[in-house]
Amino acid sequence: MSMIAAFYGSKSILITGATGFLGKVLMEKLFRTSPDLKVIYILVRPKAGQTLQQRVFQILNSKLFEKVKEVCPKVHEKIKPIYADLNQKDLAISKEDMQELLSYTNIIFHCAATVRFDDPLRHAVQLNVTATQQLLFMASQMPKLEAFIHISTAYSNCNLKHIDEVVYPCSVEPKKIIESMEWLDDAIIDEITPKLIAGRPNTYTYTKALGEMLVQQEGGNLNVAIIRPSIVGATWQEPFPGWVDNLNGPSGLIVAAGKGFLRSIKATPMAVADLVPVDTVVNLTLAVGWYTAVHRPKPTLIYHCTSGTINPCNWGKMGLQVLATFEKVPFERAFRRPNADFTTNYFTASYWNAVSHRAPAIIYDFYLRLTGRKPRMTKLMNRLLRTISMLEYFINQSWEWSTYNTEMLMSELSPEDQRVFNFDVSQLNWLEYIENYVMGVKKHILKEDMAGIPEARQHLKRLRNIHYLFNTALFLIIWCLLLARSQMARNMWFFIVSFCYKFLSYFRASRTLKI
Repeated sequence: MSMIAAFYGSKSILITGATGFLGKVLMEKLFRTSPDLKVIYILVRPKAGQTLQQRVFQILNSKLFEKVKEVCPKVHEKIKPIYADLNQKDLAISKEDMQELLSYTNIIFHCAATVRFDDPLRHAVQLNVTATQQLLFMASQMPKLEAFIHISTAYSNCNLKHIDEVVYPCSVEPKKIIESMEWLDDAIIDEITPKLIAGRPNTYTYTKALGEMLVQQEGGNLNVAIIRPSIVGATWQEPFPGWVDNLNGPSGLIVAAGKGFLRSIKATPMAVADLVPVDTVVNLTLAVGWYTAVHRPKPTLIYHCTSGTINPCNWGKMGLQVLATFEKVPFERAFRRPNADFTTNYFTASYWNAVSHRAPAIIYDFYLRLTGRKPRMTKLMNRLLRTISMLEYFINQSWEWSTYNTEMLMSELSPEDQRVFNFDVSQLNWLEYIENYVMGVKKHILKEDMAGIPEARQHLKRLRNIHYLFNTALFLIIWCLLLARSQMARNMWFFIVSFCYKFLSYFRASRTLKI
């Protein structure tokens, strides 16, 4: 029997970020492997027109929880949503709910964070640092708490090339940053942000590093662990391959590529695409929760959940695998549905020109105006190019992460736990995983019918021909302008034509002599 599954069997668990991608998969695995657990508290902020309970039912009604409902039919009774707002003091939790959390919580999985790379520093600090501080304060008042597991990111120290499983200090203490955000105005914060994040590409990675420092400094009396996943992608095996529900990271690029606009992306082909399946991250998280509560290691242990050192796959190889999958299972026509976010065709690890992407979008919008429809292609393309520009830092570099603690933890697991809570990415077959990923995006995000593949393949060919035609026309126009304006270009053209003529003449003469 699994020791880890048995450990969670009677626990009361608090999960922040449970409505997010990682949080949903974490809940699913907990209920599927430990259906006898007591309760899972989730911090939820109500959306317009939806109560907390309605949001829970919306989560449980997804395909992700189909297997859970078989082993735990009353799963909805074991989830208690609690109103909370990470932007507010004391997280805006009511006194009654706070008292229940403080009295009964055994394990905390802190997954909540803003993952927007372009968030203003004030907002990123509030969600990734201040909210973590407030949660740690709550944890310090929980008499039954056995473990506090903080989900960070492998890129929190991306200003380094080799990253060990240690907490690296930032130039300014987290508490001072928190205090300064309370009285500095936005203009001053915007001005000092580049100096504070020095070496890091955005506020996300910087504030996640601050969050780690805070956990280490203020979690001294708690059983704390930090997990650093790299780029989190679709499920590998559980509860089924290819499940994904958001457009973050590779998913957005796959949608963009599958829909028919983006044909290439600026990336270093040999740079390692450090992607990890979300179920691998969840398995490691649950194993860390068990180990931290049972063995209470000191000092705080950090666990890297990465693939590049163990089972590397570079962006060039990944792009070719995505491309090969598109050829077999192309996406349906772009803009068939009003909620389509992006449109593209190929994802390749090569250098691209923003003009070649924006120009077709402008032309297509002109066509929409002529036909009396609302133009939207340019807006979507600008959004896509903005997203890609923020990803360029990560897809043009490689990092090395040590995994000593992660390997140690695997050795501590029983054979049954190694099977049930597998986080060994050395077994991952990238070709199979990427194909399932693309299929998952098609089915679970775009809700496309697999029966539409033949029509989608024809659409793919048409888009490809349009792209070739546009590039050819653009090249000819630029070349004609050069010939008209540059004597050097005319001389070069004359040389090329003369050379070709002489080569053909020589070739004909050679054939005549042989005959």
